[in-house]
Amino acid sequence: MKASVSNYGQRISIVGTSGSGKTTLARQVSQQLGIPHIELDALHWEPNWIEVPNHVMRDRVSQALSCGENWVVDGNYSQVRDIVWSQAKTVVWLDYSLPVIMSRLVRRTYQRLVTREEVCNGNRETWRTTFSRNSILLWALQTYRKKRKEYSMLLNKPEYAHLQAVHLHSPQATRDWLSSLKA
Repeated sequence: MKASVSNYGQRISIVGTSGSGKTTLARQVSQQLGIPHIELDALHWEPNWIEVPNHVMRDRVSQALSCGENWVVDGNYSQVRDIVWSQAKTVVWLDYSLPVIMSRLVRRTYQRLVTREEVCNGNRETWRTTFSRNSILLWALQTYRKKRKEYSMLLNKPEYAHLQAVHLHSPQATRDWLSSLKA
């Protein structure tokens, strides 16, 4: 799969279920293409895992996207999808199998718990939340099928016909796509 930036544009939205590697890929794309990376989680979560109101989130995203003509955004926030996708040229959908997602998510969560790695804005995962109803692991299990169905439908809507959709089914396909990009 050969690709150049001119084929995809440099306004890229990366989506996928929790644990698919959206942020990791967005960082890699940002580095490879030399474009800003906008992490929606960092705009959505305040310290102590406090969610910002929708109007604040929308304002933050609009402001972040005004950083220039080129950017890569990662995240699944439906309340700002219209803002991001209306300006994006490309949507990269990381659509991996549930076993791949869950093994990555368990590994990442364990690493964050042990190292106390910051997620965003001073927030960290805890043992308590990992084994609660607010668990990222439980969230991924509960939303996996819904997200797959949702993105299949969304990418076929007329209002998103301007988008180049890149549908990646495996980590290897993602590595191949990333290596095909040219700055």
